[in-house]
Order: sequence, then structure tokens, then C-alpha cells
Amino acid sequence: MNIIEEKNRFVLKDGDKEIGEMTWSDAGTQRMIIDHTFVDPSYRGQGLAEKLVAKGVEKARTEGKKIIPLCPFAKKEFDRKPAYADVLNQ
Repeated sequence: MNIIEEKNRFVLKDGDKEIGEMTWSDAGTQRMIIDHTFVDPSYRGQGLAEKLVAKGVEKARTEGKKIIPLCPFAKKEFDRKPAYADVLNQ
């Protein structure tokens, strides 16, 4: 499985099959809003959604942006992982 970046989303693929995604919107030049995270039900329980959010965090760090986690799953990840505090928009 691999994660590729497309315009305003990370796509999780198993071979040629798209099995998940995390989408975001840009909020100006300094913030990104994670608005959706999804993994196909047959692939859940493998930590794949967490990997998608982690890619968003990595992107924000690389680009010097802050994240507004509107997606309930992303919000839960930010609440559970203090290591993400540096990119959380407060």
C-alpha cells in the first residue's frame, strides 16, 4: 500500500485500488483544514487512517503551516497525539 498526494488530498492505494483518502482545504497561505478522512471498511483496523493524518502533519511541517482538524477522526488524532501540537492551529 502506498499514499500519493493529489490536489488537496492524500490517496491511499492498494495496487491500483483506491482504498482511502484524507482531504484538506487551504485556509489562506498559513493554514490547512483537514475536512475528511476515509478508509474502506474492509481495510479498517490497520492504522491506515492514522497514516493519512500523519502525512497531513508531515506536509504541514514541511510547508510551515498550521492545521485546523475539522474532520472528527483528525480531531481525535490531534487530541490523542501531543506530538502534533506544533502544527495545531490554536
